Amino acid sequence: MPETSETLSLSSVVGDAIRRQIFAVQDFSLLSMRSVVNVFTPPYYWTDALEQMDLIGVGSLPIVIIIGFFIGAVLVLQTSAQFERFGETALTGDAVALALVRELGPTITAIVIAGRNASGMASELGSMVVTEQVDAMRALGTDPIRKLMTPRVIATVLVLPLLVAVADFVGLVGGFLVAYFTLQLGAVQFWTRAINALDFGDLVQGFVKPIVFGFIIATVGCYQGLRVRGGTQGVGRSTTQAVVISSVLVIVIDAFLSRLLLWSFSR
Repeated sequence: MPETSETLSLSSVVGDAIRRQIFAVQDFSLLSMRSVVNVFTPPYYWTDALEQMDLIGVGSLPIVIIIGFFIGAVLVLQTSAQFERFGETALTGDAVALALVRELGPTITAIVIAGRNASGMASELGSMVVTEQVDAMRALGTDPIRKLMTPRVIATVLVLPLLVAVADFVGLVGGFLVAYFTLQLGAVQFWTRAINALDFGDLVQGFVKPIVFGFIIATVGCYQGLRVRGGTQGVGRSTTQAVVISSVLVIVIDAFLSRLLLWSFSR
């Protein structure tokens, strides 16, 4: 009998955990859909969206520039030895351009934005929930999803592709400087090959991914903030979960998007 009760309790615990996760996914999906539908129906909060674009875009610009520059530099440092072995140092521009535009630019920038802004959204909205500001908004007839979540989703989706473009360009600059001083590659040779290596499919990959990643980062951060439970400790947990979940989802969805886009443009 004790073994049977232990088995039943274990199965019930596992079942409850799975059930909670299913309900959480359902709740997240409905909340995300509401944030998208609100874009097409009044009232609109464009001032809040512009403010969020400034906080997310301009505020993240310095760290994106620094990371993009050194990613490009490291790419050249890591690949130059292999290219020198085969006497193909001219291919450095091709490798840096393809790696940055297709993969590293969108993914690394999205992870940085997730760490900086998903946590900020979760903590800000979570603090508003704990201090009952969200309940006060509902009492005054204001939809908190429309007021708080939709502007953040719009801002992140619009700003992240621009940040990725900046990261790609700065990364190419960093790669060129390292290639110039270590491989003695000329500016014309490097930039000509880097530009010619990219085709339309590469550019589509580089700008479709940030749109999807931006939507994931904003919705996960807002969802974790609006679903805070347990006071100030709950705010800390939601902030951590927002960063972890959004970063993991970015990497997982990047794999599927890469396969889909590569298949689409290889036909």
